Amino acid sequence: MKIAVLGSGSRGNATLLATEGTRVLIDAGLSARQLAKRLGDLGIEPSSIAAIVITHDHRDHTRGSGVFARRFGTRLFMTRATSAACAALLRGSEDLCFYDPGRRFVVGNLEIEPFLTVHDAVDPVAVTVTSPRCGTRVGIATDLGRPTAGTRHALAGCHFLVLEANHDETLLRTGPYPSSVQARIASSHGHLSNHAAAGFARELVHPFLSGIFLAHLSAECNRPELARDVVTRALRRAGWRGFLEVARQDRPTPLVDIRALRAERGSSQLSLL
Repeated sequence: MKIAVLGSGSRGNATLLATEGTRVLIDAGLSARQLAKRLGDLGIEPSSIAAIVITHDHRDHTRGSGVFARRFGTRLFMTRATSAACAALLRGSEDLCFYDPGRRFVVGNLEIEPFLTVHDAVDPVAVTVTSPRCGTRVGIATDLGRPTAGTRHALAGCHFLVLEANHDETLLRTGPYPSSVQARIASSHGHLSNHAAAGFARELVHPFLSGIFLAHLSAECNRPELARDVVTRALRRAGWRGFLEVARQDRPTPLVDIRALRAERGSSQLSLL
C-alpha cells in the first residue's frame, strides 16, 4: 500500500491510499481541479480513483467532493447525516453510498473502518484502511478534539498514521483569532495541539509502526518545524525513530510505499535484538 497527503490544513484536506488494484481518497477538501492536478503530480490518473470517503461535513474536507465525483464517476461515501449537511455540494447525480460509523465496508481490495471521534461536526469519524492482501493498516485522524478510548483502540496497531498536529499553544494564544475561536480550537471538540499530538503519538507507538504524517497544521498558529520538533522529541523518548514528515497545505507529500517502510522497520528492529 502507498500513501500521500495531497494537502492538509484549514484550506483543504485529502489523503490518497493506493494498492495495485484500488485507489481511494480520504476526504476531498481541495477543489476538484486541485485534486486532479495533485494526483497528476503523483502520476495518478484522477479517473482511477475508486472512491472518496468523507469523514465529516466541514468544507475543508468536502469542498471538491461533489464536483470530482460527478466529473470522474467516483463513488462517494459518507454518513447520512453528513450527506444532509453537504447538500449544497451534491446534485443528485453522484454515485452516493452511505456508511455507518463502527461498520466496516470494502472498496476494491481495501477494507475501511470508520469510527466516531469528538469534533464539532455533524457526524465526525476517523478511519482505518487495511489491505488484507499485505496486512498493512493505516489510521487517518486529522480532526480530533481529544483522543478517546475508542480512538486509541481503533488506531492501535496501525503501521502508518496520519495524525493531526494543529496548533502551537503559544501561537494560538497570541495569534490573530478572536478569543471565541481560540477557545473552540483548544476545546475538547476542536483540534489537537502539537503537545497533545505528541502525547497521543507516543501512546500509539509499537514495534511495527513504520511512519507518521503530521497533518492539519494551522497556517496562523503553527509552524512545520515546531510540530516536527515536539512530536519527534516525544517519539524518541519512547525509542521510536521511524519515518516522520509534515504534510503541507500547498503541495502533496511524496507517495510513500508503506510496505517498504515496514520492511526497513522490521530490519531495524531485528538489528536491535
